[in-house]
Amino acid sequence: GRSKSLFSHLKSKTQHENRNLNRSDLFIFVQIFLPKKMLNFARNANLKRTPPSASSSSSSLGLNGSKGGLSRSKSDFTWSEPHPGDKLSFDPEQVFRNGHRHHHRCNTAFPLNHNTTIRPYRVPRIKEHKEMHQVLNQTYGLHKDMMLYVHVPFCQVRCQFCEYTVVNPKVGKTNEAQSVYFDALMDEFKLYDEVIGTKSKNLVGFDIGGGTPSMASIGDIERIMNAADKHFKMDTSKMEISIETTPKIAASDPEKIKAYYQMGIRRISMGLQTTDFKLAKELGREDANAGSDYVNRAVDNIRAAGFKSYNVDLMYGFPLRANRTDDPWPQTVKDAISLGPEHITLYRMRYKGTSMEHLADRVGIAQVNQQEGIARKILTENGYAGMIGKNTFSKMDGSSGCSDYLDKRVVKAVPYVGLGLGAQSFTHHTLSYNLGAVTKKLEQYVRSVELGRIPIQDLYHLSLRAAIAKMVSVSFYYGGIDVKAFEDCFKVRLNDIFANEIEFVLAKRLMRWEGSLAENNLRLQLTTLGKQHFGGVVALFYSPSVQEHVINLPGGEAFAKDPIEEINEKIRSGQLGEYSSSSPSSAPFLEHEHNQKRVSIL
Repeated sequence: GRSKSLFSHLKSKTQHENRNLNRSDLFIFVQIFLPKKMLNFARNANLKRTPPSASSSSSSLGLNGSKGGLSRSKSDFTWSEPHPGDKLSFDPEQVFRNGHRHHHRCNTAFPLNHNTTIRPYRVPRIKEHKEMHQVLNQTYGLHKDMMLYVHVPFCQVRCQFCEYTVVNPKVGKTNEAQSVYFDALMDEFKLYDEVIGTKSKNLVGFDIGGGTPSMASIGDIERIMNAADKHFKMDTSKMEISIETTPKIAASDPEKIKAYYQMGIRRISMGLQTTDFKLAKELGREDANAGSDYVNRAVDNIRAAGFKSYNVDLMYGFPLRANRTDDPWPQTVKDAISLGPEHITLYRMRYKGTSMEHLADRVGIAQVNQQEGIARKILTENGYAGMIGKNTFSKMDGSSGCSDYLDKRVVKAVPYVGLGLGAQSFTHHTLSYNLGAVTKKLEQYVRSVELGRIPIQDLYHLSLRAAIAKMVSVSFYYGGIDVKAFEDCFKVRLNDIFANEIEFVLAKRLMRWEGSLAENNLRLQLTTLGKQHFGGVVALFYSPSVQEHVINLPGGEAFAKDPIEEINEKIRSGQLGEYSSSSPSSAPFLEHEHNQKRVSIL
């Protein structure tokens, strides 16, 4: 019923726009209207054309192949055997050079090129998903605490810089599409409860993102909150739930903002991106950033609702117009500060997967580094603090500036489930993406849930090295790695995995040790120089198969001087100071008596 109605609606739209239905639409049509026996035959025929990889067999998953439910103890669950590509080893200098060259690709979004780098770890998506369910049950069964991300894939317009899962706004604006989607979302909550027992899990972080979640009705956001409370152990007094909005919605619909606070949501993030409203219009943002009046009214409504944890998102790294002699970016940062938010988050433009991808070559690393440096200086001078390499700055003492969900995800790698179209989920052993992550369409997601199947497009049972790479890449959102969290997650020492890489980044002054073992806050953290070479540094911690992809990737920015030789010259000339962190005894920020303990851990 719901799927048929939605499909008819979408079909009429495609006909109205003089477009043919694509293969995906036809497949959904077949799913909806064919008799069950014919549908099963079609599914089986399709599966025979694309047999699962041998490395994704039940033996490589550490399962015994039994058809009779879950037959192994959860404590026995471990990582997959690495595929040949993840047994390779590359010289850190080679990886660093290529990561720096491809600075538009090498960031916290791991992995790159899924089809070759982690495809061998894909769990077969066949029959009634029994093997997928078994893997999910065992990996989440290892954890009592977990987090939740709920994706709302609707926006008034799709911004040119958007890389996220957002459905066609012409469809997403309709009440019918939203009704179908939120009904399916409620069913997905139930499915995860049945498979991994979410009612027994302590929810320690919860974000509602998008898209634009505030585009949904108050009632639908309330349904999400009620479902989370029903299907998890949720105590809103023990975590800060966060939601996203736009200036226009926050300005024009104050009742929504009040309702969020009354539901127990205590952090709100507003996607401002830029106060150069001419640029905003060029980027397709005129619906969200219609002018300064919207922005000021939005802030007034957010404060009136009671929010005391309010974040503003800004973006830098856009191509500069040739006819402009000034850069509007510093003024955007100053304008954001004048709004008085507790937190300000800087997002570097990521071109891959956006309609602006062809413009990436117009933005060099020099522009990116200059803009980030200017913003950091302005924010620091105005009382906003953020460690080097960290995107979010806060003026609240003791606050990371991020939601509990993001903070625990980045620092401690607490496992999370992502619900909704294209949502990502992660544990210390698995990574998965929901249906819609590629197509940006609702039909397959909705149909999967109606069939009683968790709507996962790809579930990867990772090797240890691939799981580490995912965890560490995300950790670089804060500019470094928490040593204790790493060891707690993977039961190995950081130096056992990355000895050569650590030696390289310390010798080249790209990273340094910060914190203390005694206080459980020892970190391997970016220096300013490391932040300026972010792509090169983060690539050092990728899995070998992804490093190989980066090394062989054509294009990238060409530099007049070799970046490593340039760093060496700075070291020799004393431009980077006298401090060296290549040995424990030379780390002045660590108490001397803890140095030997640190060595034993690392």
